[in-house]
Amino acid sequence: MNLKQQAARKALEFVQSGMTLGLGSGSTTAYFVEMLGESIQQGRLTHIKGVPTSLSTAQQARSLGIPLVQLSEHPNLDLAVDGADEVDPNFNLIKGLGRALLREKIVEMHAQHFVVIVDESKLVPVLGRRFPLPLELVQFEHGVQIAWLNTLGCRAELWLEDNGSPAITDNGNYLARCWFDNDIPDAYALAENLAQRPGIVEHGLFLDMADTVIVAGEDQVRVLNHPKGIKK
Repeated sequence: MNLKQQAARKALEFVQSGMTLGLGSGSTTAYFVEMLGESIQQGRLTHIKGVPTSLSTAQQARSLGIPLVQLSEHPNLDLAVDGADEVDPNFNLIKGLGRALLREKIVEMHAQHFVVIVDESKLVPVLGRRFPLPLELVQFEHGVQIAWLNTLGCRAELWLEDNGSPAITDNGNYLARCWFDNDIPDAYALAENLAQRPGIVEHGLFLDMADTVIVAGEDQVRVLNHPKGIKK
């Protein structure tokens, strides 16, 4: 069992019968969704409902027999489980390199308990250390957004597919990636700046959202709980 699978297996311990879950996106969360489906099929968990954060997660969940519902019908999720690209010591995250950051944030902000599953390589002292920050942009005049992002102390570019065409999200928007050579000096200030920019739909800074981080390492799987507990 690889590290991602170990983290996913540990997260399954947080699920109880009768829960409504936010189901994240990406390779690590796919293991969790697979294990959740197995638990439902084998009768260990019953009356589970899921709210997917991407079309791919929805497809996987349906194939495993996980009942899906709309967030508008169940706006108070018991639990959300998702991966992250970076996790800092304050449980702040960079997410979105799986291309689902907008839907992930919409769903996970409604969770009473947000559990993040990662391997130890995702732990960083400061956000922006290892991976770029992804952003979702409207297609209209996206070039001006890329130019503006490059004034923020980062190297920004439109996210392109291997064939050179723009990457497009489930929402029909473009994506950008921003590399910070000297880390992100103030994630809160950057998040506020990005949120105020028309044309930038959402950014991949998930601040003050995670309650628990499950970290799979070569020697053990650690469960780290935010010192303030559940903040919702």
